[in-house]
Amino acid sequence: MQMTRQQYLALLTEGKAAHQAGDPSDACPYDRLGNAEQQFGYRYWLRGWQEARLEAEDRADAAVTAGQ
Repeated sequence: MQMTRQQYLALLTEGKAAHQAGDPSDACPYDRLGNAEQQFGYRYWLRGWQEARLEAEDRADAAVTAGQ
């Protein structure tokens, strides 16, 4: 399998959507210890999930700061 930028972006988006849906990070549908395709999916799905979490935390921090 050739891993492309489009697949990478799709996995990031999929991870972000999972976070927004309230899924925990361990709900990743890809296997961290699987073959190269599964590892690729795991790495970039999790990166998307983590980016969404950080964005949500930043928004929450900004709201708290603005309220002070």
